[in-house]
Amino acid sequence: MASIVLILTIRTDKPEAEVGLFEGTQELAYEKWLAHRQLAETIHSKIEDLLTQQQKSWSDIEALACYKGPGSFTGLRIGLTVGNALASGLGVPVVSQNGKDWISKALKRLQKNENEAVAMPEYGSPVHITAPKI
Repeated sequence: MASIVLILTIRTDKPEAEVGLFEGTQELAYEKWLAHRQLAETIHSKIEDLLTQQQKSWSDIEALACYKGPGSFTGLRIGLTVGNALASGLGVPVVSQNGKDWISKALKRLQKNENEAVAMPEYGSPVHITAPKI
């Protein structure tokens, strides 16, 4: 099977979000921005900017790598949802990874043709959700 070329990386576990484009294991472009509470409103435009800078389109993405945590509940939920939705819509693999070297680990997994189908978060502690009022 041919190796995956264009990979989108997404990290959204903290107020400073990150997206990157890699050709195999070579970084093409990387963007960090203070997304904080505007993550859901800014992530797609940041990805679009990276693609445009590299003269690529959404359909050129061949795989996704997402940071899975630990980190912000809402941030991880948004980032992983974007990654999973893109992977599903484009019909490409998605993997999730954590740790300091998460990108290199994820890129290696993708080159081995791994695919989680749905990347799941690891929050690092129990999630605290308000109980519904009955």
